Amino acid sequence: MNSPIIQLLVLAGIAVFLILRLRGVLGTREGFEKPAVTRTGPGSLGRKPEFDVIEGGPDLDITDHVPEGSDPAKALAAIKRADPSFNVSEFLGGARGAYEMILMAFENGELDNVVPFISEDVYEAFSTVVDDRQQKGLTVDATFIGISDMSLKNATFDEMTKEAEVTVSFKSEMTSVVRDKDGAVVEGSPKEIKRQKDTWTFARKVDSDDPNWRLVATDA
Repeated sequence: MNSPIIQLLVLAGIAVFLILRLRGVLGTREGFEKPAVTRTGPGSLGRKPEFDVIEGGPDLDITDHVPEGSDPAKALAAIKRADPSFNVSEFLGGARGAYEMILMAFENGELDNVVPFISEDVYEAFSTVVDDRQQKGLTVDATFIGISDMSLKNATFDEMTKEAEVTVSFKSEMTSVVRDKDGAVVEGSPKEIKRQKDTWTFARKVDSDDPNWRLVATDA
């Protein structure tokens, strides 16, 4: 047997020896390898996945709008306990739409369109201004541009009466032109953007069948 063949046999023997030694030290896959983790439903083995929200943690629907632990945060939490369907973010979306609707109804003297969304006191206050304009022969031509900023300022909840109140601050832009009975402009300009700030308070009895929040107070 020539030398090259002998060398190949020796190398092959060494390789087989090393493989057997490695198998003895490291073991085979059968019976030793940790099974792959498969994620099933959150109820598997009674454990929730690690990425689930920890029960009892902060309610982001509240803390996204007011400081955690503040009086408004506590009031919002109480409102949510009394009315599980209440959602702060959804409420603010509705408040945004209500602000534009009520503001333009006031500017255009069409308060009857928003009666379900304003209290009697607010209706009387708005109506006084609208009636005064009509008696003077004034008309308003207003165009709503948009809300540049809004924020939740306060919230209260009466556990006894189930009356909830949420106060929201708005910054808006619009154009407004006031004309006299002859059509002459007495105030404003269609090219001048009017910026205004309003703080409105909405209220609702959370145990009421009426789902509407009503505007109960205004403050510029």
